[in-house]
Amino acid sequence: MALIGHAVDFQDYLPSMKQTLGTEGVMLELCNGFRLLMDADKGLITFESLKRNIMVLGLQDLRDDDLVCMLIEGDLDGDGAINQMEFCILMLRLSPGLMDESKQ
Repeated sequence: MALIGHAVDFQDYLPSMKQTLGTEGVMLELCNGFRLLMDADKGLITFESLKRNIMVLGLQDLRDDDLVCMLIEGDLDGDGAINQMEFCILMLRLSPGLMDESKQ
């Protein structure tokens, strides 16, 4: 995944997680990841919550405009934030290994 001037190494762990945890386990872990990044008061991942929690992702070097791009990528309904369904969809879209596996 490349974001405005920054190359970010993305290791796709979802296929191996699915093998270990099963589909329900992966969905549970995605929900846990969402809760980790979301603004607890709004129940959404916002620019502020993403910026506050970016260290958890190991992406502390990303600029504000990179974070905005991440939000735009996942924000399907155009409200400027990412809800839990949008987050899960984004994570699945970013997992080519999982998508290849499902095609088989």
